[in-house]
Amino acid sequence: MSLKNLLVHLDQGARTQARLEIAVALAHRHQARLLGVFGQRAQPQQVGIVATWPSEEYVAAAAASKAAFEKASAGLADAEWHDVNRGSDHELLSRITDLARYSDLIVLGQNDESAKSHVPPELAEEVVVNSGRPVLLLPYAGNFQAAFKRPLFAWNKSREAAHALNDALSLIEGCDEATVVSLDARRDEAKLACTEIARHLACHGIKAATEVLVVDDVGVMDMLLNQVSDRGADLLVMGAHSQIGFPFVSRGAGTRYILQHMTVPVLMSN
Repeated sequence: MSLKNLLVHLDQGARTQARLEIAVALAHRHQARLLGVFGQRAQPQQVGIVATWPSEEYVAAAAASKAAFEKASAGLADAEWHDVNRGSDHELLSRITDLARYSDLIVLGQNDESAKSHVPPELAEEVVVNSGRPVLLLPYAGNFQAAFKRPLFAWNKSREAAHALNDALSLIEGCDEATVVSLDARRDEAKLACTEIARHLACHGIKAATEVLVVDDVGVMDMLLNQVSDRGADLLVMGAHSQIGFPFVSRGAGTRYILQHMTVPVLMSN
């Protein structure tokens, strides 16, 4: 997939600048258009019994966001800042998800449950599940680069995993080495899947190491995160809401777990 039209979500949160820097770096590398979408929670301004929108607080935050975006994207040939101009959770989720459908890649941030949230906590999951586009999610802590050198692919032969793996190819071009972790209840099936995926990546000039994980308990996502840590991966690539293949793993449970516990950037596709 060629990355020619990128979207980054902006708000007045502390991690917005980190998302913006990654998005600008990707836009430079791929000579892509960058759309900065400002959208955050806010209450209407109340004067007596009359409510008006937008509030002074929202207007000030939007102006600061636009200035920061224009400064960061000054070297891009095509960059645009857009204000969704809505403050309710429902409208924010709807507007941002709609805009995401017109992009090659969306850059979002992980929700930090310990901090004051300027956006609905379910924003990332909503966009991942309903936009139909690949989403690059950045953790709420840590420093990260846009040049991903050691990606790790979670593979379980699902449609979603196939989408994620191929959506990530443009992001990992020129990487040092990739790792494929094959998750299956049967070792022989997992080993076969490793062989096929390694062959596919080799066709794209990507050398891949492989690891087989026989999954037989509910700790599959912890196993995956341990692999990320042990191998020093700087990007996790996985399908969103994909079936693991066990009755006790509900649809979407793995996606939500990773969204809550990620330690490196995650590329998710549905």
